[in-house]
Amino acid sequence: MPTLNLGILAHVDAGKTSLTERLLYEAGAIAAIGSVDDGDTQTDSLDQERRRGITIKTAVASFVVGDVTVNLIDTPGHPDFIAEVERVLNVLDGAVLVISAVEGVQAQTRVLMRTLQRLAILTLIFVNKIDRRGAQDEAVLQAISERLTPAIVAMGSARDLGGQDADFTPFEPEDQGFRARLVERLADHDDLMLAAYLEGGTLTAPGRLRKGLAAQTRRALVHPVYFGSAITGAGVEALMAGVTRLLPRARADADGPVSGAVFKVERGPAGEKIAYVRMFSGTLRTRDRLKFGQGKEAKVTAIGVFDRGGAVKRDSLAAGQIGKLWGLGDIQIGDAVGLPREGSAQRHFAPPTLETVIVPRRAAERGALLGALVQLAEQDPLINLRQDDIRQEIYVSLYGEVQKEVIQETLASAYGVEVEFDETTTICIERPVGSGCAVEVLREWPNPFLATVGLRIDPAPIDSGVTFRLEVEFGSIPHAFHRAVEETVFKTLGQGLHGWAVTDCVVTMTHSGYQPRQSHSHAIFDKSMSSTAGDFRNLTPLVLMAALKQAGVAVCEPMQRFELDIPGDTLGSILSVLAQVEAVPRTQAMRGSACRLEGEIPAARVHELQQKLPTLTRGEGVLETAFHQHQPVRGPVPSRPRTDHDPLDRKVYLLNLKRRV
Repeated sequence: MPTLNLGILAHVDAGKTSLTERLLYEAGAIAAIGSVDDGDTQTDSLDQERRRGITIKTAVASFVVGDVTVNLIDTPGHPDFIAEVERVLNVLDGAVLVISAVEGVQAQTRVLMRTLQRLAILTLIFVNKIDRRGAQDEAVLQAISERLTPAIVAMGSARDLGGQDADFTPFEPEDQGFRARLVERLADHDDLMLAAYLEGGTLTAPGRLRKGLAAQTRRALVHPVYFGSAITGAGVEALMAGVTRLLPRARADADGPVSGAVFKVERGPAGEKIAYVRMFSGTLRTRDRLKFGQGKEAKVTAIGVFDRGGAVKRDSLAAGQIGKLWGLGDIQIGDAVGLPREGSAQRHFAPPTLETVIVPRRAAERGALLGALVQLAEQDPLINLRQDDIRQEIYVSLYGEVQKEVIQETLASAYGVEVEFDETTTICIERPVGSGCAVEVLREWPNPFLATVGLRIDPAPIDSGVTFRLEVEFGSIPHAFHRAVEETVFKTLGQGLHGWAVTDCVVTMTHSGYQPRQSHSHAIFDKSMSSTAGDFRNLTPLVLMAALKQAGVAVCEPMQRFELDIPGDTLGSILSVLAQVEAVPRTQAMRGSACRLEGEIPAARVHELQQKLPTLTRGEGVLETAFHQHQPVRGPVPSRPRTDHDPLDRKVYLLNLKRRV
């Protein structure tokens, strides 16, 4: 049976989990509809999800429509858990973007749609909550066209909005108005259809239009829009029909080489690691030895395949399917299984912009805390767990305060460790502003290592990350030494001149040399006479940081894009406060008695603005923010405590190395 892997995405509280529940019920996968408010939905299984009424972890459920198995992937809508969404994007065949008919297009909606468009993920739009007071249809369509994409087609009309009788009526193919609007939209990418329509030809017949709509939807050129209510079921049948008719089945080559991607890792009741995998090709079977990640290998001890609800034990997992794998103790989120798929490791959203020190309330539990955080980092690598052994501090990265609360509750309930947090601070980055180079030659002062390493660092385009290149001949030193330098470059750039991660640069190895393996006559290998990979690992930080110091860096802070709706008569006082928090308004528009401001604000000042807003706007102000970009810090440059051996201070660095040995 063909499979369709479908993601459900939305701004928080748009009704995404309720829609998932309704789809499962309508397809017969569950006998009764759960409620987010009651905490008994199929996909929100964590106690915190049920208590808070929000999705925290990605969940998978399955149902069958006609001859298609649909794997439904319910993702968090709260921006603090955007990392969960990111991990899912690479395994989707299509998506449904849920928008509230009451709140309309919100900040997170725009972030999600931009990403879906950039990745060309086929997307249907479902405008939910038409039964709620204040629901709108035409205004929401206008907002979608203006703020998300004009390439939309309303697939029907909503009636009796704002009450329990609200419903959705799909347009019939013979509806002349619908046909005219559909042809106008499809003609943007189909000149033959436009010409035939103008001439009254047959290409605008209902059958031709259906095929054209399906073809352009599957190329992510147009986005059909449905209205409905996940609570009452209005419009859901039409959405299900659209999913199966307009979105493509997963490409499945069950006989090809094994290739898949891990998008979720969790721990079972006995503490065993369970990996969620989307298979792109090939077939995995129980007891197969599977290669994954960077050269790792293990035996698959059990397989679960999602089918008509949850996962059921099976002997195999085939291309196109999503399943759960047991037995892979070293597997991590983002690992490729079998052959890696091109582009599967791409980042789609900004990394966390906040960090904090986490402290156990009982000092004796520091070891237990660290062990628990290691397991949490398996499930969410972007918390970026790091230690400062000198200060005895543990740092975690965050997207927001809600995520901090969830981590605190999880540590207490699942691991029995109660913790407190220091004040949350902003994570900056460092970008080289020029070029710098340095070299240290074997057996030349002050180089204490049996290695020659020369490195040059150059600026690179924004958001390009770190690239490592060779300017020396590849065989000039053993491959293991090349690899030691490359790995150490990436590790060292985790903390630059001011302690922040260095990015958007190219590091080139310009010089290399080593002492071949030697020993005294008839003696065993003598490390003091022969180069080792350790010599290259220890020397590389000194050379790299010297090159970086010569290049110079700009410390850049994260900026948030903001949308602020306020009463028009409060504009003057709001503009004054925006200046105080270093926000820069870019656009300003009056809508009756209300005013909308859009612009950028430093991420570190968002909380301050949120605290002042209710008083300034009589409680009527609404602020929405989303990550925009990093830009150079204005004013004093913030530094971050170092957790490495500080290669900027050569004496301290070498002394710490000696102590470690």
